[in-house]
Amino acid sequence: MFYDWANSAYSIIITTAVFPIFYKSVATSAGVDNADSTAYLGYAVAAATFILAMIGPILGSIADYQGLKKKFFLFFFALGSVSTAVLAFVPDGNWVLLLIIYSITAVGFHGANIFYDAFLVDVTPGERMDKISSRGFGLGYVGSAIPFVISIALILLADKGVIPFSTAFATRLAFIITAVWWVIFTIPMLKNVIQIHSIPRDSNIIAGSFRRVATTFKEIRKYRHVFLFLIAYFFYIDGVGTIISMSTAYGTDLGISATSLLIILFVTQVVAAPFAILYGRLSQKYTGKKMLYVGIGVYIIVCIYAFFMKTETDFWILAMLVATSQGGIQALSRSYFAKLVPKEKSNEFFGFYNIFGKFASVMGPLLVGVTAQLTGSSSYGVFSLVVLFIIGIIVLKFVPEPELKVV
Repeated sequence: MFYDWANSAYSIIITTAVFPIFYKSVATSAGVDNADSTAYLGYAVAAATFILAMIGPILGSIADYQGLKKKFFLFFFALGSVSTAVLAFVPDGNWVLLLIIYSITAVGFHGANIFYDAFLVDVTPGERMDKISSRGFGLGYVGSAIPFVISIALILLADKGVIPFSTAFATRLAFIITAVWWVIFTIPMLKNVIQIHSIPRDSNIIAGSFRRVATTFKEIRKYRHVFLFLIAYFFYIDGVGTIISMSTAYGTDLGISATSLLIILFVTQVVAAPFAILYGRLSQKYTGKKMLYVGIGVYIIVCIYAFFMKTETDFWILAMLVATSQGGIQALSRSYFAKLVPKEKSNEFFGFYNIFGKFASVMGPLLVGVTAQLTGSSSYGVFSLVVLFIIGIIVLKFVPEPELKVV
């Protein structure tokens, strides 16, 4: 769970808050139109996630072999944390290079999460997965709030002239803080978590992995419920991920100041922590599936409300609605899937989990980006996400709730 504490700093500072605001300011200074810069950010997210989506199942299949899960986790963790630090050294005004490095950080972050999520089957029995997964997300919100507050303080103090830094320099320090936080608090994961469920190594692990993925596709009827869930997940997580990654860019387009956005996002983190844990507790009483319905329903309301949003107060209301379900829907999706898949093939299946989630992350930002450019308004792009949530909730109805004991 402590890795959620470590890597959630990336989620709030790089994915959601500080980096998008910094990028928007750099792009605007370079003469890029607001709608275009939002679209380009969406395209960068799409490119990064497409790369990882294509290789996810094979990477996962390789990591199912004995002793390889931790090694793959370490590689992507190192890629993500180091490239995050590199963001601080991108030359002034070079918004294109900024997006390229950002794309690399996203590959590292999401790549490490394939193997981190798959470790869920190694660290707890099925009946505790909802609880452990949701507590991890709750811990992540608390942990990410600390470097976020430090980063906000530096940026605001620099903006007021209290400390002898420019706002841009303070923002670059935030990227360094994120990388350092990520590295330090990943140490418990590296030291203490081990792979329990695995398969024996083939003489040729790469060829063997391709064969295993092909076999999984051939036996797709055997895993019908798994793939039905993945289809549902594909649609609803598309909207969730798009709202998370592009919320600050959308807020900037509405004219909300960077300072207000940072404060709103901090409060969102604080509110989200207890709600993530609450989702885990309620799932034991009402089942994980019903709580996923609740989370998707909240996001449908978010998309509709966002279409009519005009003021900073509206953005506050929207952010609090997102806070109630953001962590819960992700945590329960992770544990629901972990309970459906065979443990010895968890990495391979979480590779598919990744590919469905990441293809969704390609589609969502592209949809928002193209719609924003065609209409000249980001509101229409956000509103269009409603259909994805509706499809997701319909498909989810056909997926069974795993029958596990409640502790």
